[in-house]
Amino acid sequence: MKVVVQVVFALPGAQEVVEVELEEGAPVEAALDASGIAARHPEIDLKTQRIGLWGRRVTLATELRDRDRVEIYRALSADPKQARRRRAASESGRKRRR
Repeated sequence: MKVVVQVVFALPGAQEVVEVELEEGAPVEAALDASGIAARHPEIDLKTQRIGLWGRRVTLATELRDRDRVEIYRALSADPKQARRRRAASESGRKRRR
């Protein structure tokens, strides 16, 4: 039996989504290979990059089910806590000037 899964890689300004068909029980790694996304994006290093299914982190050996969504996560460009602090400081500075 075959399963159809999506492989997704989000870029800063766009998102690449590739749908692949695999044998039932195929691992995440097979979906990544079949999608060709890693070949098109040399910045992806599957040895260090985090991978997930529907927002939950998984390993390359995790078995896929029909209609799964494999997500390749990029490193954060900024620490979320620091970004919030900068926004809060910027907003409070604007309020004081009024």
